[in-house]
Amino acid sequence: MASALEDPVLIRPFRGHRAAVTGVAFNAEASGLATSSLDRFLMVWKLKTQCRAYKFVGHAEAVTSVQFSPDGQLLASASQDRTVRLWIPCIHGESSVLKGHTASVRSVSFSHDGHFLVSASNDKSIKIWSVRHQRLLFSLFQHTHWVRCAKFSPDGRLIASCSEDKSVKIWDTRNKTCIDSFLDYGGFSNFVDFNPSGTCIASAGSNHTVKLWDIRMNKLLQHYKVHRAGVNCVSFHPSGNYLITASTDGTLKILDLLEGRLIYTLHGHKGPVLSVAFSKGGEKFASGGADAQVLLWKTNFDSFDYKEVLKHHIRRTHIDDPPHLLDIYPRSPHLHDEKPQSVEVNPTFDVTNTQTPDPPVIEISSSFSTADDVSSEDLQYPPASVLATSSKRKTENGSESAVCNGDTQTGISPSLGNALEHIVEQLDVLTLTISILEQRLTLTEDKLKECLENQQKMLLQGRQEE
Repeated sequence: MASALEDPVLIRPFRGHRAAVTGVAFNAEASGLATSSLDRFLMVWKLKTQCRAYKFVGHAEAVTSVQFSPDGQLLASASQDRTVRLWIPCIHGESSVLKGHTASVRSVSFSHDGHFLVSASNDKSIKIWSVRHQRLLFSLFQHTHWVRCAKFSPDGRLIASCSEDKSVKIWDTRNKTCIDSFLDYGGFSNFVDFNPSGTCIASAGSNHTVKLWDIRMNKLLQHYKVHRAGVNCVSFHPSGNYLITASTDGTLKILDLLEGRLIYTLHGHKGPVLSVAFSKGGEKFASGGADAQVLLWKTNFDSFDYKEVLKHHIRRTHIDDPPHLLDIYPRSPHLHDEKPQSVEVNPTFDVTNTQTPDPPVIEISSSFSTADDVSSEDLQYPPASVLATSSKRKTENGSESAVCNGDTQTGISPSLGNALEHIVEQLDVLTLTISILEQRLTLTEDKLKECLENQQKMLLQGRQEE
């Protein structure tokens, strides 16, 4: 059993959301934490001695997912308002809206080079977007029910998705086809992600299970049933040796994948835990729950410096052809149940600072904001060119210029504003029409393929009868 010094420790809770926290994500340096919530807001928590929180307002409905770009210059969010937004996480609150989905968007994720976004939606589609041009590149249709999650592989060549149709699918981004599918008849997956080397995927099941699949051999490697309710989210430690899981049973579990066993059970949330994520270096992790709390933890249980491991994975994502050679090597593929030697960590008893005062919250609107009490050190200004191409779409949110330190905001005539608004509405209609046409074309192709197959069978039968 690990000693107390090696156990995970709750650093502090964050309270600022007014509803369940649906997503958590660290920036590259782990100096900032972004969270999304059913309260329709994004929040960015600056993890410094003088902690501040920034609330980003823009989505019309609940925000379901959030992620920083690899360089930390952009923030992506998905919402039940059917949109994906790209934000510059600075005091201007600039954002651009990506429209194309026809139902709630469940997840959004950057590719590891930051050039692309993948989103998953209740419209049963997966969409891939260009970050630079902020436009839809293509859609993937094969799921027959709501798509709950979609993630890029580390090298960007594959996408893993999971759906309420009880399948986990692997897609090739180059030829835009589904190359593999794993079925789970016991329940559907709420979340899916690749391990750091890109050879395995982990799925979080509604049937209380966590499964690891080898995507090269199409084989189930490990099967854990350590939770007492559905598993909502998982996150790999950057070493690939550990997996943390978040469950509706109110706990987080840490699994040692090399040993194939549960090593920690973490308490702290009052109710279901909906999201969890390690920082890029693995030294911290954060969790979000239905109790509207965000808990920030120190990892502790593996103090090894993984900089070299991370460099190795980064090299691998750029030059290696699949299949990758690196892998975790599980000792057995059988079911792993909860074992009594796992360590229970309960911050209620172990941590004295659970009542730490919450940081001041500064609200930043996507239309405009003032910055009288915001230091430029807290939220830096990324290059303005990052979202320059979004200017065509900014009439969606009104003027995007920030009022900062007395700067005046210039307006446009009402007639021009109305005309631009009408153009944007027409573009949105066209986008939706193209999306529907794409889906119908895919269905037509499937029907034609089925007809050809039936025709070939009939011809073969005719020849046999002759």
